[in-house]
Amino acid sequence: MPYRAWFQCISGCDEKYELNEVVYQCKKCGDLLEVRHDIDRLRRHSSDHWKKLFDERYRRTRWPYGSSVWGKKEFVCPSVANENVVSLYEGGSNLFWAERLGKELGLEDLWIKQCGNAHTGSFKDLGMTVLVSMVKQMIAEGKKIPAVACASTGDTSAALSAYCAAAGIPAIVFLPKNKVSNAQLIQPIANGALTLSIDTDFDGCMKLVREVCTKNNIYLANSMNSLRIEGQKTASIEMVQQFDWEVPDVVIVPGGNLGNTAALGKGFLMMKDVGMIDKLPRIVCAQAAKANPLYLSYLGGFKEFKPVKAQKTLANAIQIGDPVSYKKAINVLKVFNGIVEQATEDELANASAQADKTGLFSCPHTGVALAVLIKLLKRKEILSHEKVVVISTAHGLKFTEFKINYHENRLEEVTPRFANLPVEVPPQYEVVRSAIFKKFEQTL
Repeated sequence: MPYRAWFQCISGCDEKYELNEVVYQCKKCGDLLEVRHDIDRLRRHSSDHWKKLFDERYRRTRWPYGSSVWGKKEFVCPSVANENVVSLYEGGSNLFWAERLGKELGLEDLWIKQCGNAHTGSFKDLGMTVLVSMVKQMIAEGKKIPAVACASTGDTSAALSAYCAAAGIPAIVFLPKNKVSNAQLIQPIANGALTLSIDTDFDGCMKLVREVCTKNNIYLANSMNSLRIEGQKTASIEMVQQFDWEVPDVVIVPGGNLGNTAALGKGFLMMKDVGMIDKLPRIVCAQAAKANPLYLSYLGGFKEFKPVKAQKTLANAIQIGDPVSYKKAINVLKVFNGIVEQATEDELANASAQADKTGLFSCPHTGVALAVLIKLLKRKEILSHEKVVVISTAHGLKFTEFKINYHENRLEEVTPRFANLPVEVPPQYEVVRSAIFKKFEQTL
């Protein structure tokens, strides 16, 4: 009996659709969809069976199971034929023991899940492999899909363009003009995507791409498409796998469009449903103070949710005022005893720089999560003995301008407490020696 998964409305109106149907919202009530799995079928195997199978496949060479997403294919998207999988060997990212940073912050067991150590430099690869693979499957079945499109603040466009390029499928990306880094902008350009630079913000791009996709049968690749969530949820499973199937106490994730918050929760819940784990972590969603609609909703006990006009923030990938996945994120946070906290520009920039001085190279969005960790430790909402995982969503090399401007004190609203500029010296031994001893007079 094959494993099954399908789309189902999150509102409980019981509308269901096949995964190879071009549909993003419930046709009955208009709410978002989520992928549901036949849990009873998965439970026919023991939890030890699944752990052993996933461990045997992990980072091996048998196609496509060496990918940490497709190594969990039965839990992700069983209906895609292996020959239609589009994989760039995603997942398997470093779970970094941040021992030194943890000690500085007063935390005994701090880990950074470095999802930015990926093919395109962000966690978006985890979801895009599933979405583009399903598009390839549908094309193989005879469906007419002329292209795949997304609105993006940078990382989604990079992932979509790379996976579409690998599959030979046209890609279109909608980017807010002058609101993404050069390193992010060049990725879809290099991969041959049609790159539209639009004089609006992400929310404006999102509105346009939805209209274009709906009217022209172009496939939508944003996180309102719940196939993306299926790939992203494997970060939870992989994290627990890397801890030898033990669950951390707290997981902190930056929140913008909020798909990742929903995905993390879904991964943990699925493991619990099949008996692989017996407890759930607390999930913390970290927002930039200049794009904080979920934080404002949290302050009111999630009784209502209102979009905001996102202001310019250094954490540009989460500069989103009208997140698509807010209902899914709120549902997860309620189940996981969740917290939502915000970070100012000064807090996120200095948290990122402090982490860098202990061996990391953190993107500004990871800086948001680290700044929130610092706040919650001070308030004792996270305790010093707890095992904490911070999700690092993108590679710091995508944000070198942010790094340079921090150390040169050229960021507005930021006082750089960890600035470290080059020391210019002439080619003379005594001057060089003097500079070295001045810097390290305590240790030399």
